[in-house]
Amino acid sequence: MAKIIAFTNKKGGVGKTTTAVNMAAYCAEFGKRVLLVDIDSQGNATTALGFSKSSLKKSVHNVLVEDDSASANIIPTQVKLLDILPANVDLSGAEVDLVYKRNRERILKEALDKVRGNYDYIFIDCPPSLGLLTINAWVAADSVIIPLQSEYFALEGVSQLMNTIALVRQRLNPTLSIEGVVITMYDGRALISKQIAAEIKKFFKNKLYEIIIPRNIRLAEAPSYGRPILMYDPKCIGARAYKALTEEFLSKQ
Repeated sequence: MAKIIAFTNKKGGVGKTTTAVNMAAYCAEFGKRVLLVDIDSQGNATTALGFSKSSLKKSVHNVLVEDDSASANIIPTQVKLLDILPANVDLSGAEVDLVYKRNRERILKEALDKVRGNYDYIFIDCPPSLGLLTINAWVAADSVIIPLQSEYFALEGVSQLMNTIALVRQRLNPTLSIEGVVITMYDGRALISKQIAAEIKKFFKNKLYEIIIPRNIRLAEAPSYGRPILMYDPKCIGARAYKALTEEFLSKQ
């Protein structure tokens, strides 16, 4: 039975999708059966695995809005053991469509519950917002992973994020927990990066992963080639960091 984990942060550009995609790929590389669910209307996780969101007919939109089954919209990726429930261009209007549906916060949960027996892990890449798509992910999830960039504004929205998670736990999903926090885009040469990393550690304590993801141009390039970093440049510093992070993640399961 799969553990469902939502990768979330209300701030964009923090390496959330990069973390979800590459941890999913490395989990599969380590022999785990993984489903990656892309519920970000930008569809970056879908693109990062080599799919064109403008031409896809199968998508998570069909599940959320058209009441289609998850199994009918899951497709295999180029990484063995890694499947994706992709996003396409239709997802951009899903927030509005969901407003009028019954049990709108639980649609994704009900869909994923029917396929979770097929996987070891289901990772959900959330949008950088606290709207209905993200709420659906949190209701479906057992836990969340929060990527945080090591810069001045990183902690600014964390308290609101934590408050919203607490509300979801109180009203919709009492078992939702914090799986872990990942420091991303770390620049060891910058004093501010070290200071912010220290603040993040102070705030999250034992929830913070020891492995830190550095700034790395190869990580930034890989999505434009439609490949996770393990297929694009497995020897670069970014690949080594995500491999080590995934090993740390799996060691705590």
